[in-house]
Amino acid sequence: MADLIIRHINDEPKGTVITSEVMFDKNISGELPEHIDFIHRTIPTLESWGYEVKILHSDITYMDCFNKVNQGKKHIERKGMRYGFPMAGRCIINDRCKMKPIRDYLSSINGDYIQSVGIAIDEPKRLERMENDKTRESMLAKYKYTEKMAYDLAKKFDMLSPVYSFSKRGGCWFCPNAKECELRNLRDNHNHLWQKLLDLENEPNTIGNIWNTLTKTSIHDKDEQFRLEDAQMTIFNFLDD
Repeated sequence: MADLIIRHINDEPKGTVITSEVMFDKNISGELPEHIDFIHRTIPTLESWGYEVKILHSDITYMDCFNKVNQGKKHIERKGMRYGFPMAGRCIINDRCKMKPIRDYLSSINGDYIQSVGIAIDEPKRLERMENDKTRESMLAKYKYTEKMAYDLAKKFDMLSPVYSFSKRGGCWFCPNAKECELRNLRDNHNHLWQKLLDLENEPNTIGNIWNTLTKTSIHDKDEQFRLEDAQMTIFNFLDD
């Protein structure tokens, strides 16, 4: 968002803004409700500035990946089982459901194009990697914006996603790499989505049968942890009264 604002206030050339919305299933967004609402809320402003905005979607949803049946090519004992929760760390959902629509869109463009990426001036290693790449540019680097300055600029223009009020990152609400603050927000503010994760852990015949298969972290365990924390807070509040 800061990149787009910088282009706007410095009268830089406008182009097409693309964002890839991961879907949990055919009807439910994989984005946090407050974030996808934020995206839709900012679109009219961006369009009034001269941008074209496209929300891309993959043909594959999270549940398609969850329910995919293992053919037993590597592990015959797993043949016929559903894959279930993806391996944490390098989540396949990001590649199949988020990045593929972006790659497909870019490959459909006739002629040359330049991608504008949000890399700040205080991210030297990332800037170094794109130093000789003529297909990418950063407005943040060009106008000497640090990450903090970009944050403040987006906040000033009321174009800062609400997820930054409780987390340093955004991501799918079912992401196996989500931090505790993100899980807390999901359980406290979007319990209907939290319940879906609980329900998925109860699904039979899955290889990945718990939310984070790498750290062996169960959503049921996190739910119990949060329940006990809430109960403890309630007791302390009662004693204070």
